[in-house]
Amino acid sequence: MPSLLAVFGHPDDESLSAGGVLARNAAEGSPTVVVTATWAEHTHRAAELAEALRLLGIPEQPRMLGYADSRVPASAPGSPRLCDAPLDEAVGRLVAHLREFRPDIVVTHDAYGGVTGHEDHVHTHRLTVLAVQAAGLERLYPEAGDPWRPRALYLATHPHSAVRVLGDFAEAGKGMRTVPDEWVTTTVDVRPWLQRKWAAVRAHRSEAERGAAPGLLAALPAQVREGILGTEWFIRQELITGARTESALRA
Repeated sequence: MPSLLAVFGHPDDESLSAGGVLARNAAEGSPTVVVTATWAEHTHRAAELAEALRLLGIPEQPRMLGYADSRVPASAPGSPRLCDAPLDEAVGRLVAHLREFRPDIVVTHDAYGGVTGHEDHVHTHRLTVLAVQAAGLERLYPEAGDPWRPRALYLATHPHSAVRVLGDFAEAGKGMRTVPDEWVTTTVDVRPWLQRKWAAVRAHRSEAERGAAPGLLAALPAQVREGILGTEWFIRQELITGARTESALRA
C-alpha cells in the first residue's frame, strides 16, 4: 500500500483540499501523515488540526514546520512568516520529514495555491516541489537523513469546469484560480468519505467562527455543500521514470 505525505499551508487546508483522499488512504491502512507549513505547536489551530486528522482516521499527530501565517504573525511567535523565511532553511525542514517518513506519494497545493491563491499556499507549493526533488539527492541536506525519492507528486487543484459548482461558494467564481480541465489527471469521487471530511472541516472551529471557508460552507444547504466537497481534483507529476505506482489517488 503506498504511503502518502500531504503538505499544506495552513490548518484546514488539508481537510478542504484533500480530506476525502486522506480519509480513504487512512481507511485502507496506508501510512498517511500531514505536514502543515504555518502555525506553531501548542496553538489553538494546531489543536484543531490534530482533531481534524483524528476525524479523518489518521493516527499520526500533525507535523508543523513552525512558520508564521503571513496574515497572522502571532501564529508562531518568534518565527518568521513562511514567505519571509530563508528558502534553503524551509526546504531543509521539509526534506527532513520526507526522508524520515519516506512516502511513495506527496500531495500539496497547485502552483496557483488553490482557488484562493493565498500567498502561503503558493509558497508551500514551491517549497514542496523543491523539497521533493532535493530529498532524493544525497549531497543536499545530508544532515536531514538518507536520501529518499517519492514516486509521484500530486497537486490539489480545481478545473475550469468546477467553477459552476464553486460559484455557490465564492461569488459566482469571480477571481477564482482554476486550471484547464485537460490538465487534471485524477478526479476522485470522495462522497463515500464525505462524512469524515466534513467533520474534519468543522473541527477547525476558529476558522468557522471568523467566517472563513469552514463557516461559509456550514451556512450552505447540505446538497450544495456536497457538490463542493464531494469531488477532489489533482494534477499528477511523475518523479521516477517508468515506475509503477499503485496510487492512493486513483479515480
